[in-house]
Amino acid sequence: MEGLETIVLTGLHGERMMMVLNITLPGHSVPLHSHPHEQVGMVYGGKAILRLGDKERIVKKGDFYCVPANVPHSDIALGDEPFIMLDIFYPIREDFIERVEKLKEK
Repeated sequence: MEGLETIVLTGLHGERMMMVLNITLPGHSVPLHSHPHEQVGMVYGGKAILRLGDKERIVKKGDFYCVPANVPHSDIALGDEPFIMLDIFYPIREDFIERVEKLKEK
């Protein structure tokens, strides 16, 4: 999606967990979505409104969060810096692996 970048750090070689940098560029957002994966992480940089279920909070560098499986969530980047999340997923995100494989083919 425009304004979003995902960098897979681990989880491509048979691991059961996956670590990913998810970046929301200034002026962009991650639409409300859910997935069957558990997700925990830390804000690595920037600031955003993080929505988890029916609650919203402003998060900034150093804050932690937990997204239970199947809970709708989204973020909206605030300010002029990219919002960077260091995410850990369990189990691994097969959809991310598929994206990485497609990029390798190009």
